[in-house]
Amino acid sequence: MPLAFDPRRTALVTIDLQNGILSMPMQPYSADQITTRCRALAEAFRAHGALVIYVRVDLADMLPLLVDQSHSGEGSALPPPEASELSPASGVQPGDLRITKRHWGALGDTGLKEALTQHGIDTVVLAGVATNIGVESTARQAASLGLHVVVAEDACSTLGKEMHEFAMNTIFPMLGRVRTTQEIVDAFA
Repeated sequence: MPLAFDPRRTALVTIDLQNGILSMPMQPYSADQITTRCRALAEAFRAHGALVIYVRVDLADMLPLLVDQSHSGEGSALPPPEASELSPASGVQPGDLRITKRHWGALGDTGLKEALTQHGIDTVVLAGVATNIGVESTARQAASLGLHVVVAEDACSTLGKEMHEFAMNTIFPMLGRVRTTQEIVDAFA
């Protein structure tokens, strides 16, 4: 089914395009490929007057959860503050909405849900890293709120190709629609 966006009701939500996360090896797309495509999406959204949102996780202030496997490693030193800063390569601009989260999903206790409601948004386009962590968690949260979800397949990446493919081929089609960056950009035409 072809896409068609109403820019007044659609938002781009980029996930974790920050220095510390983009420095990790990613598959199937590199950090450079992801930031280039996310930047192109953001430029297209801005050109049509659609809302652009950059979400980052505060790596030094993660929720203290009791888990079997920590993503930071037990006893690890706190990451430097610049690890949590948005990468300049992501294309973030002063007029973009910035959201800080403390765990995987962007809609849990961050103010994003309220911002989307305030702007009359009913459709979110998701891109960023990691496909099966922050992007997938946010897609699940968005769908549970009744938002329409579109995931930019080639503007997402993660730590392993098989994790990316499982999310794209199995999870996301049940939560919304999966399209390429170009198909999303063309949906404003």
